[in-house]
Amino acid sequence: MTTDITALIIQETENLIRAKGTECPPVSADSRFLQDLPMDSLDLATLLVTLELILAKDPFRDGFKTFHSVEELSALYRAMAS
Repeated sequence: MTTDITALIIQETENLIRAKGTECPPVSADSRFLQDLPMDSLDLATLLVTLELILAKDPFRDGFKTFHSVEELSALYRAMAS
């Protein structure tokens, strides 16, 4: 499940960047959303809504949790499964 969630986050991140008409750099588990990728806070919010719709889970329901990288976001979803 770890790989599936991470792969989904990477795929949806790439889709979002390409939909903006922006060249998408390689996205990995270590990629930091606002530092390494051509994304802003609105893009990040869009990604979170997309993930919530796909996964039917919201790790931020009880309040915002800090994350910077694909792996950190993936860990928030994995924590909900345990």
